[in-house]
Amino acid sequence: MTRAASSKGILPYQHITQLIARESITSDHPIEDRQIQPASLDLRLGKKAYRLISSFLPELSAISSRLNALDFYQSDLVMYEMDLTQGAILEKGHVYLVPLLEQLDLPATLRARANPKSTTGRLDVFTRVVTDLNAGFDEIRAGYRGPLYLEVVPRSFAIKVRTGDSLNQIRFVRGDATVSDSALQKLHGTDPLLFRNASPPKPLPQKEFRTERGLFLRIDLTGSAREDAVIGYRAKKNSHVIDLAKIGHYAALDFWEPLKRHRQDSLLLEPEEFYILASKERIRVPPGYAAEMVAYEAACGELRTHYAGFFDPGFGYGDGKMRGTQVVLEVRPHDVPFLIHDGQTFFKVVYDRMLTVPTQVYGTALGSSYQRQALTLSKHFKA
Repeated sequence: MTRAASSKGILPYQHITQLIARESITSDHPIEDRQIQPASLDLRLGKKAYRLISSFLPELSAISSRLNALDFYQSDLVMYEMDLTQGAILEKGHVYLVPLLEQLDLPATLRARANPKSTTGRLDVFTRVVTDLNAGFDEIRAGYRGPLYLEVVPRSFAIKVRTGDSLNQIRFVRGDATVSDSALQKLHGTDPLLFRNASPPKPLPQKEFRTERGLFLRIDLTGSAREDAVIGYRAKKNSHVIDLAKIGHYAALDFWEPLKRHRQDSLLLEPEEFYILASKERIRVPPGYAAEMVAYEAACGELRTHYAGFFDPGFGYGDGKMRGTQVVLEVRPHDVPFLIHDGQTFFKVVYDRMLTVPTQVYGTALGSSYQRQALTLSKHFKA
């Protein structure tokens, strides 16, 4: 099912190309077709990275003066700068600030928000965008004009990056695009959004379709239902550098510990360990909508259920015949251990309206990596 054009919503593929043509998005390095996604634009790392002593809160006045002038050496934050043009290694546990190649000159009616790419999240690389004269991360105010900076913190693995690599993406939003709970319920009744992860997948019954300012999903700790099924992966503490340019190159067992199904279908999450897990349901995003994963309980600050959160129009949907795709979760508990059980409510997804249906939707034609994923590591690892 598609939707008619609206005055409010997420800008689609063809409108992003118009923003580039109108120079609302600019770069000294020509913007490439590969960067433009159905409902977002991939942003690229610039020529330098600055190794910081720590992260920081982007106070309005202080960050404006520091970032606008790039006068980092007069700041207590910067230890040294690195050249990314020939590639450089970002060590795990260290904080880096990278000026991005793209700059914005948004109209007053358009705001934006950023998110790590799926591949970035699955490597446990924490990223967030900093803008001039803005007190928050990843939220870009309407009418913003200026540069973009990316804070990058590799958590589990050291990574090798180069100028032009994309670690995050940006969406452009006009007005209030959020789809209400009642509209989600109605949509699921006519064009199902969730399916059971079974063979064959069947639409989730309406009585199990739960919403509250978003759509609830659950955690899968049974896998294929075999007693020895792999239900997740835990990052190893010591491993080699991952070069982001090498696709399908690394042996997963050199970096990850497979987690087998527990006899009680539970899993004890240890503090500051990083896990890759999957959802109990398969999700679909029709072409007239985009979606974003959010923590279902904001007060539960000791457990992060994801880094990357954007789902493009067409994810798990394709030509309408696909019966959804599992969601892969990037999980990191903080201060205390967490015992979780199969089928437990674990996260939720908020749907947004598209301004109009994109001319390109998520799928293999765009080189999308995770359209038919199950429990899947990043694309850098061998299948």
